[in-house]
Amino acid sequence: MRVVFIGTPAFSVPALDAITEAGHEVLCVYTQPPRPAGRGKKERPSQVHECALALNLPVRHPASLKDPGAQTDFAALGADVAVVVAYGLILPQAVLDAPRRGCLNIHASLLPRWRGAAPIQRAVMAGDAETGISIMQMEAGLDTGPVLLERRLPILPQDTAGDLHDRLAGLGARCIVEALEGLGTLVPVPQPRVGVSYAEKIDKAEARIDWAAPAAEVDHKIRGLSPFPGAWCEVSGERVKILRSRVAEGQGPAGQVLTGTTIACGSGAVELLELQRAGKRPLDADEFLRGIEMPARLG
Repeated sequence: MRVVFIGTPAFSVPALDAITEAGHEVLCVYTQPPRPAGRGKKERPSQVHECALALNLPVRHPASLKDPGAQTDFAALGADVAVVVAYGLILPQAVLDAPRRGCLNIHASLLPRWRGAAPIQRAVMAGDAETGISIMQMEAGLDTGPVLLERRLPILPQDTAGDLHDRLAGLGARCIVEALEGLGTLVPVPQPRVGVSYAEKIDKAEARIDWAAPAAEVDHKIRGLSPFPGAWCEVSGERVKILRSRVAEGQGPAGQVLTGTTIACGSGAVELLELQRAGKRPLDADEFLRGIEMPARLG
């Protein structure tokens, strides 16, 4: 098929690779413009941009697709279908209507649960037992379109959002190839009206750990915000990110260090497994303890 690929971050890259490997003709890749990054704030292309260049595919990175000229250029490609995954910009109706078979979205949740910007993080933070990939026929609403194909994936007890991100990216790549092969035979299924939830964009203000919360909730937050932006607490006045954890045995006043890196919560306790001091590399608990003296209580 003649495909326009639309995506930006690392999550999108396996899908672009899989579509080209399956023999589809990628007419053009759309991605967000290069952004300042690193200490020098030098403009850096997106991961999808870099992948497209490596595959010798043409790349466009308009600041917006609302411009009539950009929409005309998009329509002129004459695509059979557009594949959209984590693009990060709104697609106007004119763009959605341009490909002959419309636009397909790879969404990292079991719709209608976790529509929106951060479905992977929110699923882990909520303590969901499973998630998955939905291949959705796009329409004007926020992740409201009918679903062509769905595949489920368990969330393992110690999964971080980063772990789940990588598995879902691979699953999404396999699913979109299957969906493209099945276009014309797959039946779009409208999303149920019940069970709708929204995955709001992660706000850094919610990353501070509240030790007064139940242990399971603290553990879910730590794993759901890892690796970015990273849940954090104060250790002897120093801000430390917590990247991995598990629920542990123990009880005490919220924030009390029970032993090693096992911390009392509002109910139960959490063992901190991977920690990162500002400007340092992540360390497992034993390495971390060799470089810092734990206080009696964490802030």
